[in-house]
Amino acid sequence: MDEDRIPQFDHHNRMQCGSTNGTMICGTHSENFIIRDANKISVMGVHFKPGGAAFLELPARELYNERISLDELWKTHATELRDRLVQESTPEARFWVLEQFLTQMLRPTNYHPAVNFALQQFQQSTNSTIRSITEQTGFSARHFNQLFRDQVGITPKLFCRIQRFQKVLEMLSAKAPVDWLDIAFTCGYFDQAHLIHDFRAFADCTPTEYLDQRGFHRCHVVLAD
Repeated sequence: MDEDRIPQFDHHNRMQCGSTNGTMICGTHSENFIIRDANKISVMGVHFKPGGAAFLELPARELYNERISLDELWKTHATELRDRLVQESTPEARFWVLEQFLTQMLRPTNYHPAVNFALQQFQQSTNSTIRSITEQTGFSARHFNQLFRDQVGITPKLFCRIQRFQKVLEMLSAKAPVDWLDIAFTCGYFDQAHLIHDFRAFADCTPTEYLDQRGFHRCHVVLAD
């Protein structure tokens, strides 16, 4: 938190390709990105639920796979927030400041009930299809996809695909030894090749490499030097 820059890296060649200032917003992502954890720094943040960031004036789709300085959206408010956080000495006090600040920045939402309905169905039911849920909203697939992207940042299809992959990671964190075929079928994959494809797409590694390099969080992989 003392350094007012957050470096960004190209996830293909792992070279630094820019930075944001000390307050950053990360949009909905379907690709991995690199963070540097070598320095002893203090970091805190907020993880919003899908469609839950009611603090911005732009559609969520415009932040898809983006990480930008928060002052690009909040101007001087971002600097004010960071200054107030740095002044506090305990995590509890910092979280209180952050909570109060976000409450003040909260804006009236225009969340569409059809999107909220779909999110509930996608997160609760493994049997419902995107097509059947879209039909229940009464909208065409094209119009519903647009509503969903504006609120969540990605299409319903990609959302469900990421959610399926997250379920795999959750099972891996609690299951040993690993039965890859069982995990693949339980989570809705056609076969192991289908599962491996998503590992490469989202985590940039194979399932075996993921287990060997898994970090402090199930979505964190430690890269080799």
